[in-house]
Amino acid sequence: HVQLVESGGGSVQTGGSLRLSCEASAYSYQLSCMGWFRQFPGEERQGLASIEDDGTATYAKSVQGRFTISKDGAKKILFLQMNNLKPEDTAKYFCAARRDTGDRCSTRVADFRNWGQGTQVTVS
Repeated sequence: HVQLVESGGGSVQTGGSLRLSCEASAYSYQLSCMGWFRQFPGEERQGLASIEDDGTATYAKSVQGRFTISKDGAKKILFLQMNNLKPEDTAKYFCAARRDTGDRCSTRVADFRNWGQGTQVTVS
């Protein structure tokens, strides 16, 4: 059973930075592809960034250049460094994980079955 717990959210001023963390309780093979997503009130969840076992990262255009995904494989912690935050980044942020399915590690919401509870980020 995969458990994911996000932390690091909070309130920040425009232009500020936050670093989100996602601690995983799972076997390593269940964390082959991990990602960060966010959800605005009343809208569907959207993918922001994903990372494979070898560190290959994929980013949505909306955050490329401002957000950086990384992970500590040994500690099974996923990170999202968010810089130059804007009010439109205000949302609930989620991490997700899946095993290697042979498919590319993308930011497609439908590809992921294991999700954390989310952490709120508010930019004003």
